[in-house]
Amino acid sequence: MDQFITKRNELLANKVIKGLNSRNMEGHYAKDKKEALDIALSIIEKGSSISWGGTMSAAEIGLTKAVIDGDYTVYNRDKASTPEEKKQAEINASTCDYFLASSNAITEDGVLINIDGFANRVAAIACGPKNVVMIIGMNKICKDVDAAMSRARNVAAPINAGRFGLETPCSKTGACEDCKSPDTVCCQILITRFSRIKDRIKVILVNDSLGF
Repeated sequence: MDQFITKRNELLANKVIKGLNSRNMEGHYAKDKKEALDIALSIIEKGSSISWGGTMSAAEIGLTKAVIDGDYTVYNRDKASTPEEKKQAEINASTCDYFLASSNAITEDGVLINIDGFANRVAAIACGPKNVVMIIGMNKICKDVDAAMSRARNVAAPINAGRFGLETPCSKTGACEDCKSPDTVCCQILITRFSRIKDRIKVILVNDSLGF
């Protein structure tokens, strides 16, 4: 049965990549986590500066560990020992060479949907870092923008709210309540339908279920 799932994922990934290319974004398909890691490391130049915004998918394929252990300058806010160090790491991330991310959802024709609380992640995707490398599992592909928005708000947001221990309605019901809670993780919603700079955003689709 796995061979049929893999074949379907490959066919769907090709469709998404075609959509990404039409939107000035670069698309890749990896048959597994190891190949996804190899592709990502082949894209990222040695000696470059790298940061990320809490992406689980990049961690799941071993990418964040690889760059921490590798020949790169890493701005990791999670390792900051003071609020000032954390803020400086976020400032450095805004102009780094490569920003690692995932996407809350992606449509079959290559539109990216992302929701953020503090907006550091969506800000970096939209503008700032020279390159954005996105690791996206096949579980995040949706038919269209409406379906992708629904996934971001009703799947990703409640899980992330629970992961961060936030007191939001969605963390209690498991679905979006369109709240204005002080803890809401849905402060900023970014729809990326085209990249002004060609191939600045590089998407690696992975034949696996990654992130939330």
